[in-house]
Amino acid sequence: MTQPDTTEAEARSALAAAQAEVDRQADELEQLKRQAAELSEDKARLQSIVTQMTTLLAARDALVEKLVQAVKDLRALKFGKRSEKLPPGQLALAFEDLVATGASLEAQIDRIEDTAAKVSGGEEKRKRRRCEPDEERASLPSHLPVVEEVIEPDSLECACCKGALHRIGETVAKRLDVVPVQYFIRVTIRPKYACRACDGEIVQAPAPAHVVEGGLPTEALVAQVLVDKHADHTPIYTQVQAMARQGIELKRHVIAGWAGRGAGELKPVWRRLREILLSGSHLFVDETEVPVLDPGRGRTHTGFFWAIAQDPRPYGGKDPPMAVFTYAPGRGGGHARNLLASFSGVAQCDGYKVYKTLAASRQDITLAHCWAHCRRNFFKLLKNDGSTPLVAEALKRIAAFYAIEEEIRGRAPGERRAVRKMKTGLLMSDFHRWLVEVRGKVMAGSEMGKAVTYALEHWNGLTHFLEDGRVEIDSNVVERAIRPVCLTRKNSLFAGSHGGAENWAIVASLIETCKLNNVNPQAYLTDVLTRIVNGHPNSRIDELMPWAWKAAHPVTDRAA
Repeated sequence: MTQPDTTEAEARSALAAAQAEVDRQADELEQLKRQAAELSEDKARLQSIVTQMTTLLAARDALVEKLVQAVKDLRALKFGKRSEKLPPGQLALAFEDLVATGASLEAQIDRIEDTAAKVSGGEEKRKRRRCEPDEERASLPSHLPVVEEVIEPDSLECACCKGALHRIGETVAKRLDVVPVQYFIRVTIRPKYACRACDGEIVQAPAPAHVVEGGLPTEALVAQVLVDKHADHTPIYTQVQAMARQGIELKRHVIAGWAGRGAGELKPVWRRLREILLSGSHLFVDETEVPVLDPGRGRTHTGFFWAIAQDPRPYGGKDPPMAVFTYAPGRGGGHARNLLASFSGVAQCDGYKVYKTLAASRQDITLAHCWAHCRRNFFKLLKNDGSTPLVAEALKRIAAFYAIEEEIRGRAPGERRAVRKMKTGLLMSDFHRWLVEVRGKVMAGSEMGKAVTYALEHWNGLTHFLEDGRVEIDSNVVERAIRPVCLTRKNSLFAGSHGGAENWAIVASLIETCKLNNVNPQAYLTDVLTRIVNGHPNSRIDELMPWAWKAAHPVTDRAA
């Protein structure tokens, strides 16, 4: 009976071994299935990454093409036949968009490369692209407050011996941070004091005066409203929306009232600024439209800002640069006469007839006309027909005048006059002869004929800068001062009334003069409003001029 028992045991053992082998193979099969699924997922992720990378690289190539084209456009503007330059803001907007697009693509590529490194089993986080340090760090001013953040390791215990770690150094990174505009409530407390021995003796500090007596705003808030509107071109209705996001619910007309009271307090400073400018012997003058709401007619009335400016820096002058706007309901000669009634000297302007009429009626005003306006007449023709050889020749000759001006910028008036006499004078004489010849060849009523006639009719004013080293070749100084007003006009659409336009001119004058003198308008207006409402004497109003204020507040100006 032993033999059958042995055979049965062997059979059971073989069966068990076979079952174990089946189980093992089943486990291996499940493991292979899991690995296949994981490989399939990895493959899908990698394919997705490849697709995204391909798309982003294509977008990056497109961006490179845009940048190359932008460089070509810049080279054409600087070195091509067209000497007229695009407004700086127009090119700046284009480049801002290109830079932002490039940075966005780089950020997306960084994220995808990080994911690809994790999937492929590489380092967990790829080293990030870094900006050029000199490009950003140099722009961090020293007066900004510094907030330090110390990031310690998760453990200060040695991973090997479990002993305490000691500090051997540090890595410091400086970044520019910001706290969003934060409104707060300023509580002014004036304690009352009385004498226990004397009846009726009560002492209390006087209440400080404010632009809006009994109202909510401090002078800093009024100044902020003015700066937001006239320096940053943010209309009051947009400021109201920004305040509402922080839970401050104020009516639009309330904040407009604050701005109006602030402008009213600043009017004496504006009046003195204009008086100083008109007392000089050389200024730039121009005018620009400003729509003013006319409720009686249900539409807007076209008023004008008459702008006067001076900037002696191109000839090394020590007087401060300044710009002043005066509102008038029209553009007629009477407004020009009123504006320049107390002025005598050289007025640089365009060819507007009211200036010529004014100069003809007064022996103490000499007009210096603007070569930029003269050049613009030819440039318009070049845009319409780039193959016109006469137009190209005119622009080439005018460009030679400007090249000499670049050489002598910043030199003393006498030196500028001498160089102009020696170099520019000869070129001017040749250009005049050329213009006379061209006028005989082209039709009088043609656009080319009009451009030539304009230059010849204004020749005395166009060549006056040869005789006076203080005079510029064009009136771009005042045109640059007008540009911010145009931006505010575009965003605000119109002034609410003639009085509102006058307030606009007052604040715009002070802010533009602050900018010309590198003065922080927020700090300046806050301090000046505070001084005025608390009785700053009119006899010392010159202390409130932006350049004088800057000299007395260098630290406040930088830190505000």
